[in-house]
Amino acid sequence: MKEIDFGQVANSYANSREDIPATLMDSLLLRNIFFDGKKVADIGAGTGALTRKMAMRKANVVGIEPSRELLKQATVLNQLKNFTIPYQQGTAEATGLDDSQYDIVTAMRAWHWFDRPKAIDEVKRILKANGTLIVIDSGFLSGPLVVEKTFEVLTKYVKGGLVPAGSKAESSMRINGFPVEWFPEWEKNGFELRDLYKLNYTVSFTKQAWVERIESVSWLAGLDKADRKQALEELEKALPDQGPWVIPHDCNICILRLKA
Repeated sequence: MKEIDFGQVANSYANSREDIPATLMDSLLLRNIFFDGKKVADIGAGTGALTRKMAMRKANVVGIEPSRELLKQATVLNQLKNFTIPYQQGTAEATGLDDSQYDIVTAMRAWHWFDRPKAIDEVKRILKANGTLIVIDSGFLSGPLVVEKTFEVLTKYVKGGLVPAGSKAESSMRINGFPVEWFPEWEKNGFELRDLYKLNYTVSFTKQAWVERIESVSWLAGLDKADRKQALEELEKALPDQGPWVIPHDCNICILRLKA
C-alpha cells in the first residue's frame, strides 16, 4: 500500500479538514459515549480537528500523528483557538502511550492508512478494560457538477484512476463506507460492534476553498509538487467562478467495545 505524505500539503490540510458535521458529537452522546473527564487518544490526529471537538466536551485528549508538518499545524491551531491539547509524534502501530490508560481511542479518516493488525494490537494495549474504539470516516459525495468536473480533471493526473484511499482500494464491498474485511478483524481481536451509523451533511465552499480541499485529498497529496501544481491550476480554470457551492457529504461512524 502506497504511503501518502500529507505533510507536503499541511497548510491546505489545516484549512480544509475542519468539515466535521456539527451533529457528530451529539450523535455519540445519544449512544452513551460521554467525553467529560474521559482519557482519549486520537490516532492519526492530523491537524487536530477531532481532538478539538472532544476537548470542547471536556475530554482529556491527546493527539497522535506521524507527520511533523501536521503536528505543527495542530499546535498553531491550538494557540489560535485557545486550546491546550497535547500532541505528540507517533503512529497507530506505535503510539508511545502508556498501557491500559485510555477510556476511548478514536481514528477519523485514518484507519485505512494503518497497518491494521499492528494498529489493533496497539489500540488493545493502550485501552482500559471495556474501552471504546470509535472509527470515523467522512468525505464529499459524487453528483454535483463541481464534483464531477473535479473528477474529470484529476483523472488526467492520477495514474491508475481515482481509486479509494489506502486499504479501501483492496476491498470490493463496504458497509456504510467501511470495507467488510474490517469487521471480522475487529471481532477476532476482541472488539464487539456496538453501533454503526451514517450522518448526512453539507459543506459550503468558495472556489478557493474547494481547490484547497482537493489539494489535501490523497489523490493529489501523492503527486509530486510540479504535477500537483499543474493539476490544481487546470482545476481552477475548469471550475465556474460562481459560488459558494453546497457539497453533500456523509460521515460514517463505527463504535466498538473491547471485551473484558
